Amino acid sequence: MAISDWPVDQRPREKLLTLGPSALSDAELLAIFLRTGVKGCSAVDLARELLIRHGSLRGLLGADRKSFCNGRGLGTAKYVLLQAMLEISRRHLREKLDRDDALTNPRQTRDYLCARLADYPHEVFACLFLDNRHRVIEYEELFHGTIDGASVHPREVVRRAINYNAAAVILTHNHPSGIAEPSGADQQITQRLKEALSLVDVRVLDHVVIAPGVSVSLAERGLM
Repeated sequence: MAISDWPVDQRPREKLLTLGPSALSDAELLAIFLRTGVKGCSAVDLARELLIRHGSLRGLLGADRKSFCNGRGLGTAKYVLLQAMLEISRRHLREKLDRDDALTNPRQTRDYLCARLADYPHEVFACLFLDNRHRVIEYEELFHGTIDGASVHPREVVRRAINYNAAAVILTHNHPSGIAEPSGADQQITQRLKEALSLVDVRVLDHVVIAPGVSVSLAERGLM
């Protein structure tokens, strides 16, 4: 049955307008993005099929171009649209973060870092460079590695901090394994970076480890 034949209060678009987007399931939200289904399959049915194929909404959103475009009802145009939507979401989070002190809004800071790093299939080390009021100057991904780790060079982090005239930094990296628990190596590199940056009067405020759906602060754990 086509969605247009469903009761009005069960149609995804009308349901969103009446109850708000949070009331919709992943399949219903994805159906709105898809707009139409395929022969013999409504947009909601197609959405459910895609979610099962990719394991979750996150799995679908993080799929590479080839894997994404192989799905029924999808293609390059939908992939481009999806990537644009994801980048709009990241920039929206960044604008919210830019307006505030990064330390007084730790949830916004973590939301932004998760949006940037959680879906990488390999490890990425990045920094939030902050001014003396802890406002964000810039976010930069500095080192990319394999699924097992990224080589972090303190000299380069110091150079970028000086370039941005930063007063403080928040370090961050992802764990593609899906487990955000800080490792001994994470604690060691944090200490090395604290010592290197202290030589140019830049404070390390935190090191946040990111995994899909979760983040861990070394500062909150007392590991700084």
